[in-house]
Amino acid sequence: MTDPTGRIERAEIEDTSLLAFYRDMNPPERRTFWACAAGWALDGMDFMIYPLVIGTIITLWKVDAASAGLAGTVTLLASAIGGWLGGYLSDHIGRVRTLQITIIWFSFFSLVCAVVQNFDQLLIARAVLGLGFGGEWAAGAVLMGEAIRPQYRGRAVGSVQSGWAVGWGLAVLSQAILFSALPPETAWRWMFVIGALPALLVFYIRRSVTEPEVAAEARAKQAASGDRPALWEIFSGPILKTTILASLMATGCQGGYYAITFWVPQFLTKERHLSIVGSTGYLSTLIIGSFIGYLTGAWLADRIGRRNLFLIFSIGAMAVVLLYTQLPLTNEILWVLGFPLGFFASGYFSGIGAFLTELYPTRLRGSGQGFCYNFGRGIGALFPFLVGSLSASTSLANAIAMFAVAAYALFFIAAFALPETRGRVLHAD
Repeated sequence: MTDPTGRIERAEIEDTSLLAFYRDMNPPERRTFWACAAGWALDGMDFMIYPLVIGTIITLWKVDAASAGLAGTVTLLASAIGGWLGGYLSDHIGRVRTLQITIIWFSFFSLVCAVVQNFDQLLIARAVLGLGFGGEWAAGAVLMGEAIRPQYRGRAVGSVQSGWAVGWGLAVLSQAILFSALPPETAWRWMFVIGALPALLVFYIRRSVTEPEVAAEARAKQAASGDRPALWEIFSGPILKTTILASLMATGCQGGYYAITFWVPQFLTKERHLSIVGSTGYLSTLIIGSFIGYLTGAWLADRIGRRNLFLIFSIGAMAVVLLYTQLPLTNEILWVLGFPLGFFASGYFSGIGAFLTELYPTRLRGSGQGFCYNFGRGIGALFPFLVGSLSASTSLANAIAMFAVAAYALFFIAAFALPETRGRVLHAD
C-alpha cells in the first residue's frame, strides 16, 4: 500500500474515458473481467427473483408482508456471514477457487427453493443460499480489484457491477415470460430453477481465470513465514477505524438500495394497482436507469474519485426516492421517474468494490472487504423486513421513503469520514 518512504503510492490516471481500461487489457485480464461480470449478473438475477415472486407467494401461502420480507432479510443476513467467511477463505485458498465454490453453492440452493413445500422451508433454503451469495461477491470483487491496474480499477470494477442490472433485467424478463405462459403457482417455481444457471459459469472459470499475481505472492510470503492472517485481525490496530467506517458506509448504501428495490415491485402492484405483467415496463425503466447509473458511476469513480461519487449519488438518491414515493404522481410520470431512481440508487455501487479493495492490505483484503460489504448487507437486510412491518401501520410508500432516506444519510456521513483512494497501487503486503 505504501512505497519505501511510507507514503501512499498512486498511479496517474491519464485516460479517463469509460472504455480505456478495456482497450488496454491483456487476454487474462479480459477473461477475468467477463467471468466476474457474468457472475455478478447471474448473482443479481438470482437475488432479484424472490422480490419478483413475493406477491405470488403471499397470495398462495397466505403469508403476511412482514414474514415475506423476513425471507429477504434472512437471505441477506446469511450473505453477511458468507461474505466474511468467503473473503477470509479467499485469503487462504485463493480468490478463484473460492469463487467457484460459492457459485456452485448458491446455484444448488436456488434449485432447492424451487421444490420447497411451504414458507418455512423456503425461508431455510433462502438462508442457506445466502451464504454462497455473499461469498461470491467477496471473492469476485477482490479478484477483479487485484487483476486490474490501479489507473483503471474504478471503471473496470464498476463496469462489472453493472452486470447486476443485466441480471435484474433477466429476472424481470423471465417473470414476464413465465407468468404469461404458466399459472402463478407453477411459474414462481420455474423462476428459481432459472436461478440455478450460474453453476454453468464454473466451467469457464476453471478453464480461463487465473489467480492475481499480487494475491498469489502474498500467500506465498505467508506460507514461507508462517504468518497467516487471523479472522479477527481486521478489528485490531489502525485497521479497526477503517473497518468500522467502511462497514457503516456499506450499511447505508445497501440499506437504501434494498429498501427500494425489494419493495418497488409490490409497491407498483399493491398501491399503484398494476398487474404483474403490467408492471414490467415500469421495472424496465428502473433497470435501464440502474444500468446507466452503474456505467456512469464507473466512469466517475476514476474521474472525480470514490468519495465524491458516493456523496453526490447519496444526495441524489434521497431526493428521487422522496419524489417517487411521496408526491401524488400519475403512473406516466412515475414511469419516467423510474430512470433517475434506478440511476441514483445503483450508480454508487460502481465505486464500492474498488474503494474497499484499496482500503486494505493484500493479506487482509479478502477478510476486510468481505466483512465490511457483507456487514452492510446484513444490517441492510433488516430493511426489507422493517419496511414490510411498518407498512402494516402506514402506506408502503411511506415505509420505503423513511428507511431509504435514513440509510442514504448514513452512507453520506460515513463516506465523508473515509479517505480518498483513487489510483492507489496494491502491493503483496
